[in-house]
Amino acid sequence: MRILLDENLNWRLKRDLPGCDVESVPLLGWAGIQNGALLRKAVENGFDVLTTMDNNLAYQQDLTAYPIAVLVLRARSNRIEETRPLMSAVLQTLPHAAKGARTIIEL
Repeated sequence: MRILLDENLNWRLKRDLPGCDVESVPLLGWAGIQNGALLRKAVENGFDVLTTMDNNLAYQQDLTAYPIAVLVLRARSNRIEETRPLMSAVLQTLPHAAKGARTIIEL
C-alpha cells in the first residue's frame, strides 16, 4: 500500500507504518501544492492513501472524483508526539479505507 503523508505531518511517521510504502509531500518536493492538484499528483504517482490533518480537504474537494482514500488525523497538534499514537489506528484502518472518501482517525 502506498501512503502519502501531507506536508502538515512529520515524515518520521513513516517509521510507524511498517509494511507500507510511505512518502512525504515535502520530501517529494511537492510542498505548497494546493489540495486538488495534490490529490491528482498523488493518484498519478500511484498512491492509495493520502494521510493529512487538513479536515477541510473533504469540504474543499469532491473526493469522489479521486481514486484515493483520504485519512484525516485528529490530534491536539501535528507534533509527532501527538500524531504518533494514531499510527496503529491508521494501520488498522488501511484495509478498509474507501477510495474517494474521507475517514477520520482520532484517539
